[in-house]
Amino acid sequence: MFRRPGATTLEVLLVHPGGPFWARKDLAAWSLPKGEYEARDDPLEAAQREFTEETGFRAVGPFLALGALKQPSGKTITAWAFEGDCDPQALTSNTFELEWPPHSGQTRAFPEVDRAAWFDTAEARRRILPAQSPFLAALERLLG
Repeated sequence: MFRRPGATTLEVLLVHPGGPFWARKDLAAWSLPKGEYEARDDPLEAAQREFTEETGFRAVGPFLALGALKQPSGKTITAWAFEGDCDPQALTSNTFELEWPPHSGQTRAFPEVDRAAWFDTAEARRRILPAQSPFLAALERLLG
């Protein structure tokens, strides 16, 4: 999701991953809202579904294709952008379960995303995972 609050300002919504591994990480830790999908799924429909699952907000087109990038994990992310607005404080995310603390035998639920925020593109480049930063450049090229 992106918005243009001023004549020359472009802001993007990024999310911070939830769970204990990311709790103390900030710079180069934020992400596009994303998720996995099956080969039989339509990628754009899956992206819309995953955006809603991670944020609680709806992704409404028109959509701008930002391309696909292979991540260091080996996964490929295909991304789209759309113009919209939301209050990051209203974020609701689905959860995942993890044994925590490690080897304790206790399972705890953590949100997939623990917060969201609007960043101008310069600050977004500092915050986003480095392997996802080309999506920001693609958005800026498309919007001129």
